[in-house]
Amino acid sequence: MKSAILPEPLKRGDLLRVIAPSGALREFAALQQSVEIWRSRGYLVEISHDLDQRWGYLANKDEIRRHQLASAWQDPDCRGILCSRGGFGSTRILENWHWPNTTPKWLIGFSDITALLWSLYNAGISGVHGPVLTTLADEPEWSIQRLFDLVEGRPLAPLKGCGWGGGVARGILLPGNLTVATHLLSTPILPNFDDVILAIEDVTEAPYRIDRMLTQWRLSGLFTKVKGIALGGFTKCEAPANIPSFTVEEVLGDRLADLGIPIVSNLPFGHDHPNAALPVGVVVTLDADQGTVSRFMDKYPK
Repeated sequence: MKSAILPEPLKRGDLLRVIAPSGALREFAALQQSVEIWRSRGYLVEISHDLDQRWGYLANKDEIRRHQLASAWQDPDCRGILCSRGGFGSTRILENWHWPNTTPKWLIGFSDITALLWSLYNAGISGVHGPVLTTLADEPEWSIQRLFDLVEGRPLAPLKGCGWGGGVARGILLPGNLTVATHLLSTPILPNFDDVILAIEDVTEAPYRIDRMLTQWRLSGLFTKVKGIALGGFTKCEAPANIPSFTVEEVLGDRLADLGIPIVSNLPFGHDHPNAALPVGVVVTLDADQGTVSRFMDKYPK
């Protein structure tokens, strides 16, 4: 089992750069509020000059978004990268992409940023599955503090959900958005799933679509490798009106409960808040009897 390298903890005065690697930015006021949260903590936040550009539904052309990411990653003065929003587009800039061999730095985001986080994990570096700059300001105070605890090197409190029974599993935490992760299947971006605790969430996907994706995972054989599953929010995942359907909760139970591995649901991460920050590629303990995810460690204890 291989855990990822955590970047050095951030401290006041560190420079962070804001990039738009995915969808076109629309929530400018929300972004500015979140930038001010970082600045109020003593960080220097540099916003890309072309952050307000768009190319269709994307924040900019692929080569420009790729350059934003590469420039921030290779900047020796930059200690962290704050993603402005999700949407769609990060997978496009990962074609023929290799992470430059520089000092590891923090990469923070979720939703479509899943692709970047998993690609970075493949390079052996941990990122943060957590609020983007268009959502951070709406997070509860405990969630905001958790994000800063993570990047500043303080211990993380356990997360509490609903245990499905099945005992305790320890493995490498791999959090992400189910839809984005499903579209990474059979690509070079998909990590090795041996000994993984898979943490997934989603939003605005009808139950039949969740069913279809989880069935694809079952058929791929990947669920036979993971040691446990942590389920976050599956918000606004209702069936269309007047159409016969299972609920999303019924779909999750039907497609996952027979896997014979520990599962915890209703954990506070994902879309629509709260979105508790999770480190990618660290060792965690998932207790499906107590309904907790805890002991966020950068490596196995001796």
